[in-house]
Amino acid sequence: MEINIKGIVIICGNYGSGKSEVAVNLAAKSRLKGMDVKIADIDLVNPYFRSREAIIPLEKLGVKVVLPDKKYMHADLPILAPAVAGLIQQPSELTILDAGGDDVGVTVLAALEDYLKQKTVHMLQVINLFRPYTQTVEGCLKIKEEIEASSKIKITGLVSNANLIDETIPENIYMGYDLVMGVAKATGLKIEFITASSQMIPQLDMDRFACPVLTIDRLLVPPWKNI
Repeated sequence: MEINIKGIVIICGNYGSGKSEVAVNLAAKSRLKGMDVKIADIDLVNPYFRSREAIIPLEKLGVKVVLPDKKYMHADLPILAPAVAGLIQQPSELTILDAGGDDVGVTVLAALEDYLKQKTVHMLQVINLFRPYTQTVEGCLKIKEEIEASSKIKITGLVSNANLIDETIPENIYMGYDLVMGVAKATGLKIEFITASSQMIPQLDMDRFACPVLTIDRLLVPPWKNI
């Protein structure tokens, strides 16, 4: 199954859900399929794992990356690139907005409300079973409600990004999928896709999933690892 999502796509979720990794990999894989792709980093809260860290590999693929001015590139300040509004007004075939974590991180979306309400917007909640507050359906629903209240945008789809980084095993992927299936049942929302690392894909029973699988290649380096 292919991931079939176009237009303006906001990637949100709680802290540590891996939403930025999902955002940059969705951008990269979509570009490799020939799509015209743009991505904007609007994470103004978390200093680590932001999509701006993947600018070089993304631009090599032909993805247009919208970032704060260079002098503010690594600042942890509430800086929103003016180009983001223009990106929303003239979106590409796939325009990805990588939002900050939790309800605090998505408040910037409320500032873009006038631009976003004129467009069809998909907002995907990334859920990682192994992070705090999203280990149960009830916890995922609470995060969903908080994000929607702060962003003034309704979540339209779900993504399972269940992983324990280097310790991930197939059963973790299956457990994450089952959890998100529960959230989908409770909300009526569609599971747009789930994720699995490229190393994990050969070990998975793909017949287990009734949705597409996005292959993840790590483009963001944890702050505790040096390269």
